[in-house]
Amino acid sequence: MSLQADFDRVSADVRKLKTRPNDEELKELYGLYKQSIIGDINLGCPVLLDIKSKAKWEAWNLKKGMSREDAMRAYVSKAEELIEKYGI
Repeated sequence: MSLQADFDRVSADVRKLKTRPNDEELKELYGLYKQSIIGDINLGCPVLLDIKSKAKWEAWNLKKGMSREDAMRAYVSKAEELIEKYGI
């Protein structure tokens, strides 16, 4: 199976988890997902009062410089770990 096919499969499966992952796991997934589909962050940092947007921005910004392929591999690995941990 190709990397893109694996990525697409786990992207769909991770939305079906029986239990919501913790915030750190979600931020890791979010950063890897955005880096995989868009690449380096292309948005300015949101205002400090918007805590959720700031957390998402920081998660994605931490992946800056990572290649899309490496981000996809890391996303697939993390998603499979969470699928195993929480079930679908």
